Amino acid sequence: MKLTPLEIKQQTFEKGLRGYDVADVQAFLTLVSNEFEHLLNKNKELEHEIEKLTDRVKHYERVEEALHETLQTAKESVEQKMDGAKQEAKSTLQKAEMEADAIIKEANHQRQQIRQSILRLLDRREEIINGISSYLDNAKKSVNQFSKDDMGTFKLPKEEDLEESIDKVTSKSSYSRFELDEEDLEISSYEEEDSAFAPGSDRLDDILDEID
Repeated sequence: MKLTPLEIKQQTFEKGLRGYDVADVQAFLTLVSNEFEHLLNKNKELEHEIEKLTDRVKHYERVEEALHETLQTAKESVEQKMDGAKQEAKSTLQKAEMEADAIIKEANHQRQQIRQSILRLLDRREEIINGISSYLDNAKKSVNQFSKDDMGTFKLPKEEDLEESIDKVTSKSSYSRFELDEEDLEISSYEEEDSAFAPGSDRLDDILDEID
């Protein structure tokens, strides 16, 4: 049975011949009542404080649980991101390797084409050099041939020899056999013009165009 401070104060006892002193009993009851009231108030304060602490503990427990869940979620998210980053890096590396292989193959192909083009140009250069050399040889032969004067045709005769030749020519009655038709002169002039150019000289312009 619970007692209150008021019940302790109002508690009465039967009187006997040799009973307790009423004033002492009443004073003791008052003291006990006051102390009991103080203890009850203190107990209420402690219970209230316990409730507050309990609520705070529950709050911290909820916070701890939320933090744990957050950390777990963050950990899983980080692991997923790391796995995704690893896969992406692997894919990027493979793609880069494939592109590098393709670039190297293309470069080798272009190098082979350039090499073939250079070889063709060198062959063509050799052909042009041979053509020019042949032309120059033919031109030199033509110049040498043209410069020959075995018959002394291009030598200027002495004045006395010239007068003697003129006298002989005028003295002969068969002078007409030294006459030449205009047609024969034209033909001979054409032949001289043609012989002035070396064989193969008609391809000189084509060869120079190819060199350009």
